[in-house]
Amino acid sequence: MQELGLNLPAGAPLSLTALVVNLGVGLVLSLLLRWHFQRFGSTLSNRTEFAQVFPLIVMTTVLIITVVKSSLALSLGLVGALSIVRFRTPIKEPEELAYLFIAIATGLGLGADQTLPTVLAVGVILAAVGALRAARAGREETRLYLNLDWNPSEGQQRAVDAVGEVISRHSSTGDLRRIDSRGGSVSITYFLDVPNPKTVSDLIEDLQQSFPGMGVTFIDQNQLPSV
Repeated sequence: MQELGLNLPAGAPLSLTALVVNLGVGLVLSLLLRWHFQRFGSTLSNRTEFAQVFPLIVMTTVLIITVVKSSLALSLGLVGALSIVRFRTPIKEPEELAYLFIAIATGLGLGADQTLPTVLAVGVILAAVGALRAARAGREETRLYLNLDWNPSEGQQRAVDAVGEVISRHSSTGDLRRIDSRGGSVSITYFLDVPNPKTVSDLIEDLQQSFPGMGVTFIDQNQLPSV
């Protein structure tokens, strides 16, 4: 009786030179991606801190794909090893997920030795996103989170209504997001659209004149300093 054997197809030989080149290209592209996210991103999270993971993701993906394509046996073992990994960090913004996807796609392309198409594709994607963001920046209002805290002399409801009247004089959109009341102090959070930085200064002056002792804090999506 003839013995039956299972012949698994052999993968491509692992080239250390190609791996080093792809890792180097991946490092350059990941640094470009990090700069692009810090420059054109609009998330409320710390973009500088979040972007630090891009080089790690790109270069790790390059290594994984290079190993997978070099040996079927190694690829099967790698699948089993990665199955125990659990990523618990939540992605709060769709934009963050999009940039992570670009980083993974970059690593996949370089790991598959598609260096030139990957470089061209990443360049076109980042250039297109940057152009769209730059074209839209001149037409959009600045979106800010406004936090107010003070001890109103009148009742809470009257104080909230009075603050809303002041805000409506300076912002086309005044979306009340949160009210905290503890003892005699009140904290209010608004989401605003303001046309220019001068409007912010005028709003601060108006609020502090109308409500002496009020604390005013602005937080925007472009890492402008708080006031």
